[in-house]
Amino acid sequence: MVTPVNPPPLDRTSPPPPQDAWSQLASTLPEGVRVRVLRAVYGDPRAAADLVPHLTDRQASGADPLPIQPAELAPALLRERRAEIRALPDDTRLLLLLAAADQYPVPTGAFLRAVMAARLDTRSLDAAEAAGVAHAGAGGVVFRDAWTRIAAYETGSPADRRDVHRLLARVLSGKGETPWRSWHRGAGAVGPSGRLAAELGAAAGKAAGAGRLSVARALAERAALLCPDPSGRARLVIRAAAYAWRSGEGDRARRLAEDVADDALSGVLALRAGNATEAFDALVTATVRTVAAGAGARAEGANTDTDVDTDTDTRASRPSWSASVTSDVATHLLARATEAAVYTGDVRRLREAARVADRLGVAQPGTLSGLVAAFDGRYEDARELLKAAAGRCGPGGDPTVLIHAAIAALLLGDHTLAATATVRAAASARARGTPVSVPQAMEFRAYADFWTGRPRAGEAAAMDALWQAHATGQDNGACHLQAALAMFAALTADADVCRERAATARSYALAHGLGLPAALAQWALAFLDLVCGRFADAAARLRALAGFGPGHGHRAIRHLATPHYVEAAVRTGDTRVARVAHADYDRWAAAVRSPDDLALSARCRALLAPGAEAVEHYRTALDLHSHGTRDFERARTELLFGSALRRLRRRTEARDRLHSALEAFDSFGAPHCAAQARTELRALGAPASPAPDAAEHPTSRLTAQQLLVARMAADGATNREIAVRLALSPRTIDHHLRGVFTRLGIRSRIELVRLLAEGDGGAAG
Repeated sequence: MVTPVNPPPLDRTSPPPPQDAWSQLASTLPEGVRVRVLRAVYGDPRAAADLVPHLTDRQASGADPLPIQPAELAPALLRERRAEIRALPDDTRLLLLLAAADQYPVPTGAFLRAVMAARLDTRSLDAAEAAGVAHAGAGGVVFRDAWTRIAAYETGSPADRRDVHRLLARVLSGKGETPWRSWHRGAGAVGPSGRLAAELGAAAGKAAGAGRLSVARALAERAALLCPDPSGRARLVIRAAAYAWRSGEGDRARRLAEDVADDALSGVLALRAGNATEAFDALVTATVRTVAAGAGARAEGANTDTDVDTDTDTRASRPSWSASVTSDVATHLLARATEAAVYTGDVRRLREAARVADRLGVAQPGTLSGLVAAFDGRYEDARELLKAAAGRCGPGGDPTVLIHAAIAALLLGDHTLAATATVRAAASARARGTPVSVPQAMEFRAYADFWTGRPRAGEAAAMDALWQAHATGQDNGACHLQAALAMFAALTADADVCRERAATARSYALAHGLGLPAALAQWALAFLDLVCGRFADAAARLRALAGFGPGHGHRAIRHLATPHYVEAAVRTGDTRVARVAHADYDRWAAAVRSPDDLALSARCRALLAPGAEAVEHYRTALDLHSHGTRDFERARTELLFGSALRRLRRRTEARDRLHSALEAFDSFGAPHCAAQARTELRALGAPASPAPDAAEHPTSRLTAQQLLVARMAADGATNREIAVRLALSPRTIDHHLRGVFTRLGIRSRIELVRLLAEGDGGAAG
């Protein structure tokens, strides 16, 4: 649904401060658009407020990319900055133009050399410093802000801009300065030039290979502008869009992609910010075309392109047709298609991708073949295929391969390996200059954090990844992270946040065919019902996890949630369906031989067993848990075992199990589960530790997000300002603060400031 942007009327006689104006407008925008608007305008609230009224309805809703040209982003602010620059002396403006050309949009660090080569007098900068526009620094000119730098460049005449670029190109003569020299040569060109376009294209490939993707994007864009050949120009635009995407410039990538037709590019963009079903179709089509084009070119004896960069997203669109390159590109595209199918939860599409791979002779990613085998009931085959995929998680590997290794490890129940793979994927992405992969890695890290009982750390990491996903234009990934945050909120008993996050995720997922986050959000709501004792509601939600159609459910999530479903179904007396669900889960656990899966299967068997027969199954489950990593589920097993022992009047052992569970739940920050343990202990007449531990500082009762909001509020930020900074709605911030006040037992911000000061002082001491 398109969100209209109708800013509230402003009193023109007394305009609000920039932050207040932006805060008012930000509340009309979706979370992701708010983050991207601020990023696009370099965090300037005045520029953000300037931009929002000029957005179309589709841009304001996130359906279309934001503007990318400075004049579109901050028209009023740029006019003001240009006027300031024009008021300066000519010599000052020339130096500022030279400095701006050296810094924007490609920083080249050649200003001082250019000043010396042209024998310019840097004392002319005194006028700029007096006007507060810029000042001389150790490495050159320091502009007041990004918009002043842009204005300094744009106020120069076209001839002057070409002259300063040519000057900078002349002084960039070092061996390793080729990309920057090529940039300035291209920027100083008068018109189209095939030779310069080729030089810039080669420089873009080298920059990309060195991990300088923002530089590579600018070079490829400039090469496209100079290329006289339409087909060559289209290929360069595709490369520029791919570089922009991988460097985190999502809006620029989508804007560039509007001018070209390329299945690989459109598939990748749709995978992370569009309809997952359409992404799958485009990526499979790109795979088929890549193999066909490679075979055709080899049959004609085509030479291998020597300028092949390391970006497999762009290689599919370039005339490089050696057998190894074609195979690598096709395998990479198939891996992306697998991700799209995983997001949809559509088993038919996974099978279709496997059939395409077999027909083309392309190696299937382990996650693809493993998932197909699992969904076909070939569990032994699935285990071997997923183990092979999970084993490809060495440090410094390709982020996509590492993310697939994490997915495979999660399916195998190896959460330690999954956490390792996601951390390495994020580190590798940062080292390669491809931040776009970081939030995707953290999407799957969240599962490991949940299972291993680290809700606060997991919530903090997911919140950071959510911001990164929004900032880089990955709204599909943001949806998955919203669902993960709903699960963390369920565990920490923040019911309102759980429901709000889950509703946001499910609404977006349904519109974009994303079965995975929809199912995870549903699971979060079911888990909240389960720990609150609403067993019928929990069972109903969990039964729906495999709902037909993209955006509704997901079989893998339903499988992972089986132990919770069995518990809910048994509590409602629906043991027949629970036994059927457990039988399949037990087959999988026996095949993969994960201690945690085997433990949970034994727990299900205990729940389904009558009376005293359950005891040995619980003992088996706890013995298996001792060899696993799912600490939270181990505590749940102890709680259920303690409850069963109490009913069997085995009071001593029941008390020991329940105390152990209570201690774990308190450490995890899971108050609903802790309350269940305390209730069972009271029924035994046994004393339980108070909740929370009086020895701890009161702020330890807060979730990671509550603590972040509390600190901002204590620093004097309003609810609306906090909402803008965290890209949340003011209503959510109000809810968080009410939760903070309740958990801390306070009534005012003054008390909050005092409490946080005491906590910080204690930590410092």
